[in-house]
Amino acid sequence: MIASNVMVVDTDTDFLIVGAGIAGLRAAIELSEAGRVLVVTKEALGESNTNYAQGGIAVALGGDEDVALHLDDTVSAGDGLVNREAARVLVEEGPLRVQELLRWGTSFDREHGELMLTREGAHSRNRILHANGDATGAEIGRSLLAHARGHKNITLLEWTTTVDLIVEDGAVTGGLLLDAGEQVYAVRARAVLLASGGAGQVYSDTTNPAVATGDGIAMAFRAGADIADMEFYQFHPTALSLPGVPRFLLSEALRGEGAWLRNAQGERFMDRYHPMLELAPRDVVARAITHESLGGQEGELLPVYLDMRHITGIDLSKRFPGISRFLTQHGLSLAKDLISVRPAAHYLMGGAKTDVDGRTSLVGLYAAGEAACTGVHGANRLASNSLLEGLVFGARAALSMRDVSKKHAGKGVPTMQFATRPAKNADALLRNLQQQMWQKAGLLREAKGLNAMKQELVKMRAEISPAAERASIELANLHTVAHLIVLSALAREESRGAHYRNDFPVRDDAHFASHSVVRDEEVAFQTMALSSSVL
Repeated sequence: MIASNVMVVDTDTDFLIVGAGIAGLRAAIELSEAGRVLVVTKEALGESNTNYAQGGIAVALGGDEDVALHLDDTVSAGDGLVNREAARVLVEEGPLRVQELLRWGTSFDREHGELMLTREGAHSRNRILHANGDATGAEIGRSLLAHARGHKNITLLEWTTTVDLIVEDGAVTGGLLLDAGEQVYAVRARAVLLASGGAGQVYSDTTNPAVATGDGIAMAFRAGADIADMEFYQFHPTALSLPGVPRFLLSEALRGEGAWLRNAQGERFMDRYHPMLELAPRDVVARAITHESLGGQEGELLPVYLDMRHITGIDLSKRFPGISRFLTQHGLSLAKDLISVRPAAHYLMGGAKTDVDGRTSLVGLYAAGEAACTGVHGANRLASNSLLEGLVFGARAALSMRDVSKKHAGKGVPTMQFATRPAKNADALLRNLQQQMWQKAGLLREAKGLNAMKQELVKMRAEISPAAERASIELANLHTVAHLIVLSALAREESRGAHYRNDFPVRDDAHFASHSVVRDEEVAFQTMALSSSVL
């Protein structure tokens, strides 16, 4: 129900895309020959998780053997839960999509005229492409945006929040948009793609930008779509940890170039946790850092450091220009100093459940990128597979959407109920939500804390009143995402990949070698394949 003080203007398009990151832009380009495409983004074009991706894009450019090894590495990192079909699609189609980027003017780093390939954690060989050292996402986003702007059928709409999905007879037929002037638009479309990115703002410590509020996932859930694997939130091991400074990502590429981790006593410690040392899978490294930081006086965390002082033969300021500039602002140097680090929420493996063509369980609704869950990452994403995922599955979703021709009567309604005014204490509610989620549903979990968080969310729900303004809508969406994470984490009584339960520290394949799916508040465990009845 829309509040009586909100005026709604109806309009239409052929395809509505929510999000202008790598998945959304790649889909828009594919759809532009099939009809009118409206791409909506909450802030300026380029402000997305894609833009902040320092690490590279993993791609097997060395032929069939390289592709097979990339598949093996992806499956291995996913800790027994990777949808092998989705992973096969990712690694086999990845080279084609990267070659497209090269043709469209993406400038990847080169050495002696050849593409420079580096290695990151859990990769068996060098296959990571970078751009401008540590600004790969920004460069890919730039080239995709420039290419999209060349298509007359694509309209790019900045500073516009997608408030909700419009549902008609069980099918998604459009979306409700809120522009910067608080005008509400009901946009009707043949198909809707959610490419709205992740939800890192659900936690107090995150590498994600402020726009990462889980909007697409929350909207999909309210509309009745299946949501999968929400307990698997990847915490990046190495975010800068300085008092009063926002968490800043220190790319895994630093460890790929040989960085060591040291504890407060100056000891390298990763040999106690994994044979791959600092290049172990991210969940292993993040927990190792957390364990090494415990034991301070009165519960205070001990520092853990990233150390590159021993690295020779590389100009670190040129190899990592963005990171180096940020550290210089705080009086630090990769080449000269120990850099204090701690884990931070980084990437959500879960999202709206889809098949490999982006279809969700609702007719007319598609998802790609971090807002979607194909099962390609399993329980723990392999480093630098996320940009490739956006490219590959953004294109595949668009190809699937082009086949949608059904017109709807335009009588559908949004699922969110609007209040006449937002809650007065919205900022305090958000900070409390983020802090409580970090403490009770973060890197280390157990039933007591998760149940306490579940009750806390029930109390918060009564205070949250989304009105026709962005901040309160984002708060409502983050509350929904938090609820989905907690429900899923409680249901999975084992430890696997990025999900670690202190009270169930062992992986349990007998009971949990399948994906969690939330539907109507209930959690079930099943395979990723969608039944043909919903396609």
